[in-house]
Amino acid sequence: MNNLKPVFTAAILTFALVACESKEENQREKAVEKKADTMEQKADVTRKQGEATADRIENQGPGMDTHTNDRTADAARETAEKRADQMEEQADRLREQK
Repeated sequence: MNNLKPVFTAAILTFALVACESKEENQREKAVEKKADTMEQKADVTRKQGEATADRIENQGPGMDTHTNDRTADAARETAEKRADQMEEQADRLREQK
């Protein structure tokens, strides 16, 4: 039994050291999280800008072809939405790397 004490102590210390994260690791994870948050904020801005662009297109004076304005506005919304979705997916992938 006395011979097992040093083995158990070494095992416990090993697990304790493995469980502790270094300061560098914590800083890296915080930086990754901050970058992912920034990407999501940019995605939100992209959506808002796309919606504003689409609204401007729709609110242009009633021209001869309002269907063209509507289609152009819808295309602006869809493009902005796709770009925003890609940014959010990229942020998710970044977070998964932690």
